Amino acid sequence: MFKGRWRTAGRALVRVIVVWAVSTLTMLVLAGILPDFQLQGADDSLTRTALTAAWGAGAFGLLSALVWPFLVRALLLVPALVLGLLVFFLNGSLLLVALKSTPDGGGAANPENAIVVAAVMSAVASATSTALAVRDDNAYRRRLSRLAERRRRRSGEDSARRGYTASPGTLFLQLDGVGHQVLLDAVADGHMPTVAGWLGERPTHRLTPWRTDWSSQTGASQLGILHGSNHDVPAFRWYEKESGRIMVSNRPASAAELQRRAIEHTRDAGLLTLDGASRGNLFSGGADQLALVLSMAARRGRATRSRAGYFAYFTDPANAVRTAVSFVAEVCREIGQSTRARIRGDRPRVGRGGLYPFIRAFATVVERDVVVAAVIGDMLAGRAAVYADLVAYDEVAHHSGPHSRDATRVLERLDRSIALLAKVADHAPRSYRLVLLSDHGQSPGETFLGGYGLTLRDLVRAGCGLPVPRRAVRTKSGAEARDAARDAVRTALHRPVDESEEGDEKRSARGSDPIVLASGNLGLISFPDVPERMSREQIDERHPALLRTLANHPGIGFLLVRSEAGGSVVLGPAGAEIPVAKLDDTGLLATMGPGAADAVRRTDTFPHVADIMVNSMYDPATGRVHAFEEQIGSHGGLGGEQSNAFLLSPLTLPPPVPGGGELVGAEQVHTVLKRWLYDGLGPQVPLGLTPATGAVPQEETEPSPEGA
Repeated sequence: MFKGRWRTAGRALVRVIVVWAVSTLTMLVLAGILPDFQLQGADDSLTRTALTAAWGAGAFGLLSALVWPFLVRALLLVPALVLGLLVFFLNGSLLLVALKSTPDGGGAANPENAIVVAAVMSAVASATSTALAVRDDNAYRRRLSRLAERRRRRSGEDSARRGYTASPGTLFLQLDGVGHQVLLDAVADGHMPTVAGWLGERPTHRLTPWRTDWSSQTGASQLGILHGSNHDVPAFRWYEKESGRIMVSNRPASAAELQRRAIEHTRDAGLLTLDGASRGNLFSGGADQLALVLSMAARRGRATRSRAGYFAYFTDPANAVRTAVSFVAEVCREIGQSTRARIRGDRPRVGRGGLYPFIRAFATVVERDVVVAAVIGDMLAGRAAVYADLVAYDEVAHHSGPHSRDATRVLERLDRSIALLAKVADHAPRSYRLVLLSDHGQSPGETFLGGYGLTLRDLVRAGCGLPVPRRAVRTKSGAEARDAARDAVRTALHRPVDESEEGDEKRSARGSDPIVLASGNLGLISFPDVPERMSREQIDERHPALLRTLANHPGIGFLLVRSEAGGSVVLGPAGAEIPVAKLDDTGLLATMGPGAADAVRRTDTFPHVADIMVNSMYDPATGRVHAFEEQIGSHGGLGGEQSNAFLLSPLTLPPPVPGGGELVGAEQVHTVLKRWLYDGLGPQVPLGLTPATGAVPQEETEPSPEGA
């Protein structure tokens, strides 16, 4: 035993020496390259210069290990995006301190070079340390186990969870917006080798397609998956007449209200109530460990701020620098890709300027890195259930197209994240079942504005006989990452988060003008001065041309509206009309895919369904739809790949639907995941139950540094 400990200590010492030597060499090279960075005086020998570099590298490494965690903890109240920018300056300051500590003060650098040197040294040291650990599998395994043990001791969970580790844990990893066909194409073309290995000649996983609800978007799908109900979620955004409020699925206050309604509807706190963790999601799922969960972001207090989830990742300066460098690289990549697309004259195309390059980098780099780090911490801690959402593909596909080269490159990087998590699972204190799933797909196509020169709002106003602006105003995009990044910037500026998003629509609610909202290729039209859902007869009396104008437009597939005679009806071109009670997947809905009639019929029962629901056209020959927002890859309604999500599960789990039946709707996916989760764990009592509701207290915790 003592011999093994000495061998372990010896290997650790060798790793420290190697990292120190590489850092010293890196510092010497940089001193030779950068003109204002020096390690020697005029009369210093080469040996003295090397000793100065060794001293500076050692002092910098020691300061990074000892001081950096305290700096990050002190700056936890600083919003995550601002902290990401401060990483460079703080790291450079530590280097300046290290240089001042060298014998005779031989090292010197101006602030700009100090930032560059610190960033390069952190990255090189991290890469060297990781490479050495990976080569020594036993050392790597012991290190991960040691980190998990520390985390359990500090959180006081060791005794509570020790008996659970004999049963397998489950990681649910949501690849936001990755449709079933997109996944198949990526596997076939070699862009996702990890997933391809799971589905290869000797498969370890089973791929099951599932069909979304009419509202094929993250808010409805994830609410149904995590909380078992997406009742009364007709779209990504909708107007509620009794409160005069516009609900937006990815707004903190709206997400919190939707979660509350779902829990009230099901009388169940959610999928993750048993020792669960929710990472990067819109909703908590009843988890007791939360980070970057939107429905909890509106809560106040240091421990409940959603950005507290960044702590575990930014505690490590090498991680922080690597993410910051990747962030800048991603911004440059987006600018280059959009410029080339504009030069080539690619069509369809939407604007990708302004803040979008930074929003894309936030989604594809910062959000991905922080969520993956949090999940690694959860697995090392041995949590029973983890659900995490990676939004990178969805954000890029909205602006570049779901089958574009840009989106494919994102899938390749997501596959590497999956491979990393699979490798960490091998070293976790319990075995893990890795389940991949998506919440919806995306359908390509020219925007409604691009195809016809006017927005849906313009068309509605024309049909109502109201003035139409001479120049069409582009409808805002509602991508999840865009709003998350925007809210982070607002927080950084100490400005309140705008919960309504549609400020102009809110103002228009004071009169009788219609409110027109867009959710991908699904449009919602509401008349705010009428307290109940308007009927077809009422609409015809007030605006005789409106329904006919909409139904006959070539960019619109069908309308749903209530009728006083015989219930709701679906309207189409040339006077086509089908009562919802008699609706099937033929006729007006023939091109919309299987289950379209049931999806429309279910939405028609929602209390907050709009006065007029508008679904764009869908061309089955090309797979294109027309988004009512500025997106060339869209989702939110019916038509094409947007309704076809996937569920990739280990063969050790039972088939999602016995007998090979169809998996339909997010609520059914919840039932499947819950059965898998609790069948594996057996009849156990969730941790931290409250006597009143049986729900886990929903507190957002701050992950430990070791969890990163």
